Amino acid sequence: MASLRETLDDLALSEEEYGVIVERLGREPNLLELGMFGSLWSEHCGYKHSKPLLRNFPSDSPYLLVPPGQENAGVLELDDDLCLVFKIESHNHPSAVEPFQGAATGVGGIVRDILAMGARPVALLNSLRFGPLTGERDRALFQGVVGGISWYGNCIGVPDVGGEIFFSPSYSGNPLVNAMCVGLARRDELVFAGATGPGNPIFLVGADTGRDGIHGASGLASRVLEQERELRSAVQVGNPFLEKVLIEACLEVAASGALVGMQDLGAAGLTSSVVESADKGAGGAEVDLGQVLRREEGMTPYEVMLSESQERMLLFVEAGQEATVTTILEKWDLPFTLIGRVTDDGRIRIQDEGQPVADLPVSPLTSPPLYTLEGVVPDHYSETRSFDLATLALPEDKPGEILLRLLASPNIASKRPVFRQYDHQVQTNTVQGPGGDAAVLRLRQTNKAIALSTDGNGRYTYLDPYQGGAIAVAEACRNVSCVGARPLAITDCLNFGNPEDPQIYFQLEQAITGMADACRALGVPVVSGNVSLYNEADGQAIFPTPVVGAVGVLDDASLQVSSAFQNEGDIVLLLGAGSVTGDEATLGGSEYLELVHGVVAGVPAIDLDLEARLQQCVQQSVAQRLLSSAHDCSDGGLAVAIAESAIQGGQGFGGGFPLEGRWDAAFFGEATSRIIVSLAATAVPQLQALAARLGVPLTNLGVVGGSGFTIGTWIDVSLSDIADAWNGGLEQALSGQA
Repeated sequence: MASLRETLDDLALSEEEYGVIVERLGREPNLLELGMFGSLWSEHCGYKHSKPLLRNFPSDSPYLLVPPGQENAGVLELDDDLCLVFKIESHNHPSAVEPFQGAATGVGGIVRDILAMGARPVALLNSLRFGPLTGERDRALFQGVVGGISWYGNCIGVPDVGGEIFFSPSYSGNPLVNAMCVGLARRDELVFAGATGPGNPIFLVGADTGRDGIHGASGLASRVLEQERELRSAVQVGNPFLEKVLIEACLEVAASGALVGMQDLGAAGLTSSVVESADKGAGGAEVDLGQVLRREEGMTPYEVMLSESQERMLLFVEAGQEATVTTILEKWDLPFTLIGRVTDDGRIRIQDEGQPVADLPVSPLTSPPLYTLEGVVPDHYSETRSFDLATLALPEDKPGEILLRLLASPNIASKRPVFRQYDHQVQTNTVQGPGGDAAVLRLRQTNKAIALSTDGNGRYTYLDPYQGGAIAVAEACRNVSCVGARPLAITDCLNFGNPEDPQIYFQLEQAITGMADACRALGVPVVSGNVSLYNEADGQAIFPTPVVGAVGVLDDASLQVSSAFQNEGDIVLLLGAGSVTGDEATLGGSEYLELVHGVVAGVPAIDLDLEARLQQCVQQSVAQRLLSSAHDCSDGGLAVAIAESAIQGGQGFGGGFPLEGRWDAAFFGEATSRIIVSLAATAVPQLQALAARLGVPLTNLGVVGGSGFTIGTWIDVSLSDIADAWNGGLEQALSGQA
C-alpha cells in the first residue's frame, strides 16, 4: 500500500495542503475523498497560482452575457437573438505522452465545453508549438498531433478554420497543443452548468467509463513531466463518432426545455462535473456509482470518480421530464443512466453498491488555497537585454537571399501541408479559411460574419513578458481587424513553466499585466480561457507562451478583405509604426535574428495607443470599401509581409522607399503595429485623410503587378522563387532537406 507521502505526490498535493483538508473536514479523508480534493485543488482545476493574477483581466463589455470563469465558455451577444460562445484550452502534457490521442481528445474536450452551453460548435482553431523538425522525436510529435486534430475534427464535422504553428528548441519534449472552439446559440437556448432543484435527476450520457485519464488533472496537467513516471494511463482515448452523436442528442435535449443544467466531463471526470455543478447551483448532489456504465471490470469508486474517459456529459433534468429526455437519447442510440439526484444541503454524497464511499461538503472542494509569490527577474535578462544589436555584422548574403531563407523557415512558410488535412469547409459557412490573418465565417440568415484568430509569440515573452503579453493580444486583435472585423473579446491560454519558481512566476505575472493593459487599450475583455503551467521537460521550461484567441464581428459580411494582393496597379502602403528606416532595435526577438545569427535577444516593444488607432483605421478603411487587401506585418518583418501578400494573390510587386540605417532591420525587423494594405490609386487620398485624422503614419511602398518581386536595388527575385520558398518550406523541413 502506498504511503501518504506517495499518495499526495500522485495527487500533486503538498503535506501542508493535506493539513488544510483535515482541518476543514475535521477528520482525515478516505482515499476517494483525498483523490477528489487532489483533482479539484490541482493547478488545472483550482488555479492555485494564477487566480489572484487573473483578476487583473478586464471583463466589462456591453456584449458579455456571462461573467468570465462562471461557466464553461465565454458568451457574447451578437444581436437580440444570436450568441457567440467560445473558449481556448490546452492539452499539452497528454500530447507530449501520446500525441495523436492527446491532441484528438483536446479537440473533443473543447468542443464539449461549447456544447455544455447549449451552443452548436461551428469552428475550430489550434495554436501549436513544437521543437525543431530536425529532431526525430519532435517530428513524430508534430505528425501525431496534426493527425489527431484532423482525425477528430473531420469526424465530428466541425471545420478547422485557422490557427498557428511555431517551432523552437524550448518546446522540444513539451509541445503546446491549444485548441479553440467557437459555437452559436440562440439566447433563449443557452444552458448553464448549475445543478439546481432538489430532487432533479442527474443523467450520465455518452461513453462507458474506463480507466483512461485517471490523474489527468492532478498528475499530468499539474506537474512537470518526468521521464521516469509512467503517464500513458493518464491520457484519454477519443471516439469522435460517438462525440458527433453526443452533440446532436444534447442539443436536441437542450431545445426540448427539459434541462436545468448541463456539464461536460473533462478534467477530473465525474468529480469536477458533479462538484462544480453543485457549487454553481448552490446545492449538493447524491451519486450512485453502481449506476455508472463501465467498460472495464473491477473498477473501484476511486477510478470511476476520477476517470477522464471522453465523450461524456451530465444532464441535470427537470423532475417529471425524464421520459422526454429518455426518448431523445434512445432515438440517438446514445448510452445513458440515471446516476443521482440534486440536493439542497451543500454536500456531495457518493455510494457504490449501496455502501457510502464519500461524504464531503462542496465548499472546501471548490476553495483551494491560493498562492501569491514574489517574482524574481529571470537570470537570462542580464544577457538578452544587454545584447548590443548594433554590433551585429550584416550578413554576407544579399537581402533577396535572406528573404528566401525566411520565407522557407518553418515558422513563416505556408502551413498548407497541415491545414490541407483539415476540413475547413464543412457546414459551408467558411468565407476565409486557414492561411490568412483571420478566418471569416458567415452567420446564416443575417448579413453578418464573425472573424477568428489565434496568436502569441513565446520568443517575445521570454525576452520581455510584459511586452510579449501585450503584443499577443494586439496581434490577435490586429489579425481580426485586417479582415475588416471589429474585435469584441478574447480568450486566452497561458502556457508557462513551474509557477513555484519565482522567475517563472515573474513571467506569468508580467505577461498577464501586459495582456490586461492591451485589452484595456483595445477595448476587449477576457471572457474565458485556461492556464497551463508546469510546462517543463528535462529541467528546461518552455518559452513563456500566452496564446490569445480573438473574435470579432463584421456587420456586413460582403465587406471582408483578405491578405492577398488582388489587382494589378494597386498602390501598396504601410499603415502604422514609424517609417521603414533600419532601426536595429526592431531586430529584437525577430525570426531573422535567430535564423541568420542564432541569437535570441533584444527587447520587443509596442505602443498600445498607436495600436488602437491603427486597428480603428483599417476597420474604417474596410467599412468604406477603400482597401483591396490588408495584411498584418509580424513574423519576418516588412519584406516577408509584402511577399506573403504577393504570393497569396499571385501578383508581383515593385517598390522602393527611402532606407536609412541597417537594411536587415528595415526589411526583416519586427516593429509592431504595422499593416500592409493595397488599394486603387483613386482611393489613396481618402485613406491618407483617414490616417491623418486618426494619427496613423502612412508610407508608400510600391505597386502591385508583374512577375517579379523588387524593392529598389536591394531585392530583385522572381514571384515564382518566393512562392516556391514559402510553399515548400515546411515540407522540406519535414523531409529533412531544410
